Amino acid sequence: MLYMENIKAKKSLGQNFLKDEAVLEHIIEVAKLSKEDVVIEIGPGHGALTEKLAKVCKKVIAIEIDERLIELLHTKLVGNDSLAGEVEIVSGDILKINFPELVEKHGLIEGGYKVVANLPYYITSPIVRLLLETKHSPTEMVVMVQKEVAERIVAKPGAMSILAVSVQYYAKAQFLFTVFKQSFDPMPKVDSAIIRVTYSREQKEQDKEATKKFFRIVKSGFSAKRKTLINNLANGLQLQKKVVEEKLVSLGFSPNTRAQELGVEDWRKLADSLVV
Repeated sequence: MLYMENIKAKKSLGQNFLKDEAVLEHIIEVAKLSKEDVVIEIGPGHGALTEKLAKVCKKVIAIEIDERLIELLHTKLVGNDSLAGEVEIVSGDILKINFPELVEKHGLIEGGYKVVANLPYYITSPIVRLLLETKHSPTEMVVMVQKEVAERIVAKPGAMSILAVSVQYYAKAQFLFTVFKQSFDPMPKVDSAIIRVTYSREQKEQDKEATKKFFRIVKSGFSAKRKTLINNLANGLQLQKKVVEEKLVSLGFSPNTRAQELGVEDWRKLADSLVV
């Protein structure tokens, strides 16, 4: 398959092709896939991970934005008798296609599906947000992201961010292992990491207005990093500082508390107690 390797990565698409066989095998191992699983892969690239996925699961739906790779992926993977599972290649931008329609088309609403992918660095957060907030979310994601982003996603109170709160509101996030930059071609400037994001259906089924209020308060709380939570919430929500302070103290926080110190449950309690 030398012709496959001759297609070089596009910087504009944030492509870094994973070439380390040991890492590929480790991803398959931690993904814990069964013969009944349907996997959606975003950005299959040369198809190295796609091929391994198709050997252990029922079906792989690979979404590729780079038109140069579509025909080659078809040639390598579609109808390949050496693969246990079926492979379907979808040409398109994950952020622009009708994702719920794709899920419905393949009958994945009842049985569910998983996402296993090496996400493009430059659009990691929008993709993760799409998958968590979409109408038919995956039951689980095992994805590769920049190590720094992985650490932010799994952060604990004291080092929280809007990204961490957003992911942990919908799901449980776990840091699995580091993937060093030497495992890619071309080699990126930073290391990556594999994380597992296990979706909570209970979170998704919450009242839409309550969710909207929750994130409005969180966004206000993180609006100015160097300011206290009292100042940020009072300014962002147009509330009296005294009111905000009373709510924080009642929840066990000091007046000097900053947004990064609150976990998701703390934000929930705060959202429940504030009238905005």
